[in-house]
Amino acid sequence: MSETSASGAPPSVSVVVPVRNEAGNIAPLIAEIVTALGRSLSFEIIYVNDGSTDRTESELTLLMASRPWLRQIKHQSSCGQSAAVCTGVLHARAPVIVTLDGDGQNDPAFIPALLKAMATGGPQVGLVAGQRVGRQATGFKRFQSRLANAVRGAVLRDGTRDTGCGLKAFRRDLFLALPYFDGLHRFLPALVRREGYEIGYVDVIDRSRRAGTSNYGMWDRLWVGILDLLGVWWLIRRRRHVPHALEVKRNAN
Repeated sequence: MSETSASGAPPSVSVVVPVRNEAGNIAPLIAEIVTALGRSLSFEIIYVNDGSTDRTESELTLLMASRPWLRQIKHQSSCGQSAAVCTGVLHARAPVIVTLDGDGQNDPAFIPALLKAMATGGPQVGLVAGQRVGRQATGFKRFQSRLANAVRGAVLRDGTRDTGCGLKAFRRDLFLALPYFDGLHRFLPALVRREGYEIGYVDVIDRSRRAGTSNYGMWDRLWVGILDLLGVWWLIRRRRHVPHALEVKRNAN
């Protein structure tokens, strides 16, 4: 396994995991991430502790003692999933970011497929998004998700059937160039296309959570995100490229 500590050379990939009160899911998920990344890739795993009130902090601190590639960034109070993802990306050291949810529903076994799709797609691919099949959710939640995805797709035409999947791989520099707002992680395909990049897709299997209860994910109720949807639509319509310009040199004579 090619592991890098915080004091070593920058890793090839940073895995960002936003969590809030997920103490029971941390150790098994980290073990799965490490197995998925294998021995040929340098990496770091960044857990963003989004104001947890359970044993999340102490569990991560214990695991960090023997894992130099494991890092914990802490919010003093819960700021939401988009803020947690942004915090993780800001603190990441690798040029490529992988995100996944901390409840264990995203299977880390699909991380290599995301990274392969980015590598084979070339520099024009800015994002590879997981697309869930076999959703492990209630019927009402699946209905909410289908409705929100349908409306979002009709308005933004982002070509993505499922923006709610936490499994994503993207370029760090591109993410940091995007406009930040609460709910950003739900609109990444549309915003990445806005910047002129292509999107790759990988079908992934959805799983049931191991422990605890859901702390994120209720955004996909359409009426909560409608203002963000309209805002992203406005951003896309108002996108303008900076004109190419050359400086006129002073006459040396």
